[in-house]
Amino acid sequence: MYNINLAILILRVGIGFMFIIHGWPKFIGGPEKWFSLGEFGMRSIGINFLPTFWGFMAAFSEFFGGIHLILGLFTRFFSTLLFLTMIIATTTHIADGIIEASHAIESSIIFLALIFMGAGKHSLDYNLFQKK
Repeated sequence: MYNINLAILILRVGIGFMFIIHGWPKFIGGPEKWFSLGEFGMRSIGINFLPTFWGFMAAFSEFFGGIHLILGLFTRFFSTLLFLTMIIATTTHIADGIIEASHAIESSIIFLALIFMGAGKHSLDYNLFQKK
């Protein structure tokens, strides 16, 4: 069982770090960047209202989701936000082909698995909420 928890820790830290790097430029981009992200992403599923909000949520999910994955804090919640963000990213890129959408698809699979697995024993989730 120890190896499974170590594997979850490695997965969380690795993907969390990459999403911090991926999300930081979007997060600090401010309302202009958030508007363009939200408009581009949500248009792919037919949603044309509140583009700045949706873009902010994508940037927030990627940057703060990455931090929370590394810490293993509220892992299922942030994995859900990131899964939804990657589903939208998939819909925006799939028209350009499977290769263009592959990063978003692969990431959505990882986040879906983390939703079901949770953070494992080497996490704040476990130490704060599940440890007996």
